[in-house]
Amino acid sequence: MGQITTHILDTTIGKPAAGITIVLYVGQNDEWTELARSKTNQDGRTTDLLQKDVLLQRGIYKLRFETKDYFDKNNIPTFYPYIEIIFDVQSSDHYHVPLLLNPFGYSTYRGS
Repeated sequence: MGQITTHILDTTIGKPAAGITIVLYVGQNDEWTELARSKTNQDGRTTDLLQKDVLLQRGIYKLRFETKDYFDKNNIPTFYPYIEIIFDVQSSDHYHVPLLLNPFGYSTYRGS
């Protein structure tokens, strides 16, 4: 398991959201650089966003969830074509950033 992990639960159906592209960026001076990209598996999780031995520097990071394709595939209109969660990494701790998703809302928290 890498330093940054996430999972997505589609709260409309109460099931994991599979096949959503997730992109990890690092931010500096209002510019974002892509570090990694993955897709959620059948359990709504990514297992390969970062390798186990990769430790991020302190700084501001962003996870971008490409939600429009997921909802389009299921013929569901959505208000959010993508969702970006920005967070601050200040140590070598594990950071779990889950996304609770539905077509017209979302929430997140720092998980464990």
